[in-house]
Amino acid sequence: MNNYIIADSGATKCQWTIVQNNKRQSISTMGISPYFLSTENIAAILEKAFSKKVKTDKINAIYFYGTGLSNPDNVKSLKKALRLVFKNAKLDIQTDLVAAARATCQTEKGIACILGTGSNTGYYNGKKIVKNSPGLGYVLGDEGSGAYLGKKVLQYFLYQTFDEELMICFSKKYNLDRSQILNKIYREPLPNRYLASFAVFLSEHRGHYMIENIIEDGLNDFFYTHLNKLNESWLYPIHFTGSVAYAFRDVIKQLALVYEMELGKITKSPMEGLVAYHKNNP
Repeated sequence: MNNYIIADSGATKCQWTIVQNNKRQSISTMGISPYFLSTENIAAILEKAFSKKVKTDKINAIYFYGTGLSNPDNVKSLKKALRLVFKNAKLDIQTDLVAAARATCQTEKGIACILGTGSNTGYYNGKKIVKNSPGLGYVLGDEGSGAYLGKKVLQYFLYQTFDEELMICFSKKYNLDRSQILNKIYREPLPNRYLASFAVFLSEHRGHYMIENIIEDGLNDFFYTHLNKLNESWLYPIHFTGSVAYAFRDVIKQLALVYEMELGKITKSPMEGLVAYHKNNP
């Protein structure tokens, strides 16, 4: 198929790669999440984004990967919206974990991990995810994710566990007090994204022992809670994708050595790997 589109969507942003006659073009839209958008809303976003860029009736296939797509109702809504705009396209709608697996493992067996705003992992047999560590979301789970690490940063600040130097750095950067933070988390929408935004503070202060402890403990919780419970973790390479995985890849490499696991690829985004996958598996 010469003309197809690959989408990699989170709740906030969706990255699209349009492939026409082996030429690539990339665009971004707001996140396409059927949890937050109706079928009509999604169709309107697609129409606005693509009507002037491509002849929508000439697109042969749409490969859409995103959050919330393990829910059949969400898949149904998304399919309907895509069908309204891309009338002749074959639709392949998959979860973000399948995106991570196809991007990093291609058609080989392996463990695919996502460490971004949230976290997820599963064993991929070269065709599909056959084992998945249960996700509990940012309140009870999401070990190693941006939300998990960001929560630790806020705890250290609010409990005044940070030393004086880090307390001053945090106050200067964010200028927040306890009531503002708690209001954002308990009374406003999307607290997981708000928590994840504080993981940047860790990147900016690497080398400080408190910062390194938060990063190492948070990522170790992911290894211990999820990878440690998959027998396949010692049989196949373990691949990571996501902003947190990429930012702290040095720590992931150390933990893989400690757990005696074979480390595979660590990428910031699955898109390049997905482009390669669909080129080789039309």
